[in-house]
This record gives sequence, C-alpha cells and structure tokens, in this order.
Amino acid sequence: MQTGAQDQPTNGKEEQVTTGAESMEEEFMWEEYLEETGGTAAPHTIFRHVEVSLQSSFQPGMKLEVASKSSPETYWVATIITTCGQLLLLRYSGYGDDRRADFWCDVMTAELHPVGWCAQNHKTLTPPEAIREKYSDWTEFLVQDLTGSRTAPANLLDGPLRGKNTVDLIVAGSVLELQNLSDPLLYWPVRVIQNIGGRLRLRPVGLSERHRAQDTWLFYLDVRLRPLGWALENRLTLEPPTELRPLLSDRDWQQALQDAQADGQKDAVPLEVFKDHADLPRHAFRTGMKLEMVSPWEQLLIRPVSVTKVYSDTYFQVTLDDLCAEAAPRSAVCHANSPGILPVQWCLKNGVALERPRGYEGPDFDWADYLKQSGSEAAPDACFPDTGHTRGFTEDMWLEAVNPARPEEVCVARVSRVRGRLLWLRLEGVLQPQSECIVDVESMDIFPVGWCEANSYPLTPPLRPVCQKQKKIAVVQPEKQSAPPAEAPPVVACQPVAMDTGAANGRYCCSRVFVNHRCFSGPYLNKGRIAELPRAVGPGKCSLVLKELLSMLINAAYKPGRVLKELQQLQEPGWDSQEETLKAKYKGKTYRSTVRIVRLAEQIPDFCRKVCVKLQCCPNLLGPDLRADSCPENCSVQTKTKYTYYYGKKRRLPRAVGGDEAKPARRRRKRKAIFVQKKRRSSNMDFTAAGSPQDSDEEEEEDEELMQSCSEGSSSEPRDDQTDASSVEATGGGGRPRRAAALRRAFSAAAFGSFGSGPFGAAHQPPDGRRRSTRSLSACSQNNRQQHKDVKVEEDGQLVLDRNPLEWSVDEVVQFINSTDCASLANIFKEQDIDGQALLLLTLPTVQECMDLKLGPAIKLCHQIERVKVAFYKQFA
Repeated sequence: MQTGAQDQPTNGKEEQVTTGAESMEEEFMWEEYLEETGGTAAPHTIFRHVEVSLQSSFQPGMKLEVASKSSPETYWVATIITTCGQLLLLRYSGYGDDRRADFWCDVMTAELHPVGWCAQNHKTLTPPEAIREKYSDWTEFLVQDLTGSRTAPANLLDGPLRGKNTVDLIVAGSVLELQNLSDPLLYWPVRVIQNIGGRLRLRPVGLSERHRAQDTWLFYLDVRLRPLGWALENRLTLEPPTELRPLLSDRDWQQALQDAQADGQKDAVPLEVFKDHADLPRHAFRTGMKLEMVSPWEQLLIRPVSVTKVYSDTYFQVTLDDLCAEAAPRSAVCHANSPGILPVQWCLKNGVALERPRGYEGPDFDWADYLKQSGSEAAPDACFPDTGHTRGFTEDMWLEAVNPARPEEVCVARVSRVRGRLLWLRLEGVLQPQSECIVDVESMDIFPVGWCEANSYPLTPPLRPVCQKQKKIAVVQPEKQSAPPAEAPPVVACQPVAMDTGAANGRYCCSRVFVNHRCFSGPYLNKGRIAELPRAVGPGKCSLVLKELLSMLINAAYKPGRVLKELQQLQEPGWDSQEETLKAKYKGKTYRSTVRIVRLAEQIPDFCRKVCVKLQCCPNLLGPDLRADSCPENCSVQTKTKYTYYYGKKRRLPRAVGGDEAKPARRRRKRKAIFVQKKRRSSNMDFTAAGSPQDSDEEEEEDEELMQSCSEGSSSEPRDDQTDASSVEATGGGGRPRRAAALRRAFSAAAFGSFGSGPFGAAHQPPDGRRRSTRSLSACSQNNRQQHKDVKVEEDGQLVLDRNPLEWSVDEVVQFINSTDCASLANIFKEQDIDGQALLLLTLPTVQECMDLKLGPAIKLCHQIERVKVAFYKQFA
C-alpha cells in the first residue's frame, strides 16, 4: 500500500493509489479466474497419471509380518486392507473376510517387517489366540496363503524411505536410465535434478550445470524411463545420445557412466517406483504401411507418415512423407500406444484438416489415390488404440499444460477443441504463434487446475487479466480542501472507476468520505495500517467510492477475512443498495464476499456509521465529516482490551471484587464441523481459499480462541457469583450473549482436565473454594454429550478407565469422543473404523494429515487421546 497520498498534497489532481485489493490481482488465482471467465476446471480424476502419483506406496493385498500386541516377542502375518496416509489397516491371516479384528497401525512407529524377516532373524510366527484353533496345521495354511502374494517392500518399512509415497521415493540425485529418442535400443543414465510432483527434470550423466539446456522434463511414469541396470539386463546398449557426444571425450563419458553406476548402487531408486509403469503391447505395423500423425516437428499440423523401420515387436519408426527430392528425412520412434498416431482417413472422419505431403501434385489430397500412386497400404484400424476415447474432456475446460516450446514452463490452458482422443489447447500465457498445441488425452504434460500450486511450482498466468482492475480514485488531503478538479481523469476502458466531478451533485454521487485516523480503530482494524490510508476517498459515484473505501479497510485489518465476514451482514431494509464483490487476502489466500453498498448520497452517513458499529470502532472513523483534531465521542481513551461495544452502549463493564476491571466477554464463534470429505457449509459467502479448499480465516481464529480458553480455564483468579451472573446475562440492544465467556471457560476446563458439571463426574472448584457458575454449561452438556461407560474422572481431572482401551470397539471409541469437546469429530472415527488400538496409535501429524484437521482442532483431539494414553499406561501397561 502506498503512503505518498497522505504525505504529499495532490493539488486537486487525480493520483493512482495501489491498494491491497488491487495488489491481489497481481497474483493469479484459479478460482477468481474461472469465476470471471465462466469457465470450468477439468475434473481431477481424468488425469490418470496424476491420480496414480498420489497413491500410497503400500497397496491393498500386500503381506507383512507384524509384532503381536499381546506378546511382543511373537509375530504373525497380516494383509493390508486399505491405507490412509502413513496409517495401514491390517487384518491377520486366518480371519478371512471377518473384519472385526482389523486394526490400524502407523507405519512410522509400528514394528512391521517384510515376509520372511522372522525366519531370517529366528523369530516365532504365532497366530492370534482368537483363531489359534481354527486350523490344525498353520504352516500349511501360510504356504497356501503366501503363494502368489506380494510382500511389502523392505525399504518402505525401514530406513529413510519409510512410509513415503511412491512419487516421493525419487529424490534429487537419483540415477535412472533414459531411452534414446532416435533409437529405442540405446539408453543412457540420467540424474534427477528436480522432482516436481512426479515431473522430473533430468540431466544426462557427465554433463554439468552449464549444460542445463540439454535437460529433459518427463513424468516419472513415462515408458522411456527405466531403473538403473535395466538396459544391460535386457541386452541393450548404454551409449550417450549422438547430439551430445561432441560435448565430452569418450574417456569422460565412460568415467561418467562408471560414477553413475556406483552412485546408483549406493542409493538405488526402489523398484516400487516402477510398479505403475504400463507394459507396452505388441504392435502389428509393417514396413511400408501409411498412417496419419500429429507432427512432432510442426505446430498444429497432422501429416501422412510411413513406417520405415521395425525395431522389434514393441517399437517401430515412422518417417514424414516428403516428395521433394532434396528433403532430409525426419523420423520418430513409436510404439502401439504412442500419442498422436492415427489411422488413415481419421482427419476426414473428424473434420480436421490433413496437411498434404510436400511436393504432392494435385488440387486435393485423396488417400485412395495417394496409396495407389505410392503402391503402399494403409495401416489397419486394429493397429491403433481407441481413437475415440476422450476421457471426459470437453471444450472450454481449463487445465494446466506444459509449453512444448519451453518444457520447464507450465501455463494456464483452455481446451479449444476435442476430436477423438486429441485435444487442441490454447496456452493463455504464451504469445502467438506458439500459444496453441495438440496433445493426447493420455498425455503426461497436462495437469489439473491447482497442480502447480499444490507442488509449489510457478504457473504462467494469462497474458492479461479478464478485466483490468486498476482503479483511479481522487485523493484529497485535509490541507488541500479546495474545489474538486475540473478536468476529467483518465479512465481505464474495462473498469471505469474515475469520477466525473461535475456529476457530484446527483443523488447517486457523493463528495469526499473521510477516514479519521485519530479515531479508535476497534479490535479488527490495525491502527498503524489505518494511519497509512488516504485521508479521504472521492468525489464520485457512491457505490464505487464506498467499494474502494471498504476494500482499503479490509486490507487494513488484522485478519481481513473476518472483517469481510462482518461486512457481509450489513443490510438495512430502507437502503437503496446494490451488491458488490469485495476481496481480502490473508497469508497468501484470497477470500471474497458479496456486500450490499448504498447507492444514494443521503444514505452514506448512516451506512458509514453502521460499518463502524459492525467493526466495533468509533462511529466517526468513517464518514462525510472530517475530525481533524478531536473526536466528539472522546474515543481516544478507549483500548482494545477494555472496549467492547463503543457505539450504542456507553457504560463500563462491572468490576470484579478485587477491584480489577473484568475482562470483556469475547464473541462466541460458531464451531465449524470438520469432515474428511471436506464438505462446505452452505453460506452466501465463499470463504474457501483459492487452491486450498479447507483453509479459512474462521478456523485460524478458533486456534487463537483455543489458546485463550486454555489460559482462562487454568486461571486461579477469584471470580464471585456476581461476576458470573453478569457473564450469563444476555445483552440488549442487539449485543452478543454475555454467557459466551462462561461457556468458553467451562469448555476449556473440560478440555484440559478441569471438568465442571459435565459428563465425567464432580465439578472441579477453584482454589478459593467458591464454586464457579456453570448454569450456561449444564444444559449444553446434557444435550450434546453422552457419558462414556468406561471412563471416570478423579478429583485432579485425570481419567480413570474401567476397561482396557486396547479392547475398545469402534463404537466405544466414538462414544468416548462424543463425551469430549471434540464430539463434532466422532463421525470421522466411525467412518475410518478406528478402534481402541488405532486410537492409541494416533499422533498429531497423523491426525492433521489423515483427518484433514486444522491445528486447533487437532491439538484438542490429541489432548483427549493423550489422556487416554496416560490412563492406559498407569492402569493397564
């Protein structure tokens, strides 16, 4: 935000003011862009390679050996049923389809081993006691059960790769083998320079940073990538690409190969990385066959090509048809699933232009005549994959795509046309004529909306925004209160915000609206940022002036999203108003809301006053009157900690017995239920941050409120019944309920072991012996919580368990969670089948990652889990 407007006179001329609302437009946000263009994001599920990259390294059906919970010295074989991040749901072999004994374990903390570990380390395999009599010969059962099964990889159960997803197993410095583009029988090692969500930047071994122009970008699932040693195992040749050989001597190339092989043996890429590589099918192409192909050498052209060489039953070579005598041949290596190869007549059937071969004579190209003249045959349709499969792509869908001219660049892209399995993309951030390209629906160079943001990689935004949002506003200083400027300021064509001052006398135009810097700013607005705002905004159209003013206020807040939410509630039946969309930026995320703004000049004083009331600041902070020296409300004596409702209630809060002024009752915020499915609440206001669906300003404030409730709950400050009574009273005049503070104190006591008249037993009393009023809590406790039959509470607030939590069923765990202040999360435990054993394995990182919880709710939940753990260790361990 610029401050020059306050320090220098304007002399009645227009100045350009860059506010926080405008600076937000400099950062590209997909959600805003789609809203402005009316576009639709391509569904994430149609990007198969991205979906595969997000899968866990552990797959359902894998076998492993697990330490017995009843006897840690014995082990038994278990099968992975499902995964949730680093949590595995296991079932002991022998239970068949019976899921009652399924249990969760954390791969980072549990003692898990690959099949065969017990035999190598002389450990005993003993079936669980519950099924020990099920089979007479367990050895024979294991032989049958393990035959043909797949064991969990040892390196994923121990060491630095433990618990990582497949895509994360490839780290910078890893060595792979890359197939030569011009000869499929040649390979050369490459070193991973970067791994961006599975998209790898690769550099041939032997080359250094000064050769970075030779780097290659490929997705890790590309069939050209193989593990180190694969070429030699398949009797293929290791040889640097022909175009790179002049860069180094033969001796240097061989030395680089030896070094790479040594490095690869030390830190080999796990073979688990290649488990999702598709095996290429055999092709049926023969030399001389003709087909159509998207030209890899020319943009947006489809040309006739011929099969000129067959390397094997997997690879063949095609050459561009060129009838010119002096033309140099241009060839490419293909396989049966190569993107861009099409049967003869495909273009004709799909209404796409086919570029005739160079040197072809005749007015129109006809395949029948061409095949007859050349004496060749068309490749049969059976040689090609499903050419009509679109995978769900439609025109005008938006996505992120690699720029073919600069493979390191990922751009905002729009699907302009879909024909069969080919997509025509418009790269919005690239200048013509390189802004269009053709890709296959299975291409690994296209990604869903938000992929770059999720992987912290720069995304090239459109060359220009949909609508230029920079605004011109009149800024008038108190020293320069002369007549408004007579000349019309420049107007941006797309968003005219500059005002015609001659129209200021109309009903829909206003003069200046002042920001009185000396007035009390309230609990939401930052005093320092308020001081940097222009002294006034206007003159001009009422709605535009007020929109600019509110945008500045939002960006002057401690938490802009909260101010935005308060402003959303502004509405009076008698106002002649219109809806305007306001935006706020906080911690890199953008929030927006629809706010009603008055249109008439005579309603501006009342509107500004209502805004001030809503933000709990001085009613004169905003308005058509300038308060240069002092405010008639004498608001400068107020402070944020002792000032609650300045306007409409000018009385001090009651004092406590000790003489200290009581703390004001904080507003009780409605808790947001959090579900694994990330369901949104129904609201007129979109508080979902762009690119990050679950981050909201309200949740961050709940974290702050939790920390405050902890301090209030553990405070030993004396409070008498009179103070509590005042906290329970409901305020008049549209104020907030006073009992919110008492509720928070009671809830915080329950969360940290100091239980009142809640479901766990006797009330905990303050040190001075006087009971704290819990009238506001008792009804809530009786209605919203159930008493857990296996839990009691001692006088010091510690849990006493009547039953071993390891034996708790899923329903008993849910019942316990319902009895705590985390009852809103109970459904997650039921949906995830978390029993007592899994409950004791939960940690803060696991809870945050697998349950999609923010820090505040996760801390509260883990506190309750820790209380169970403490009771378990004291009573049963």
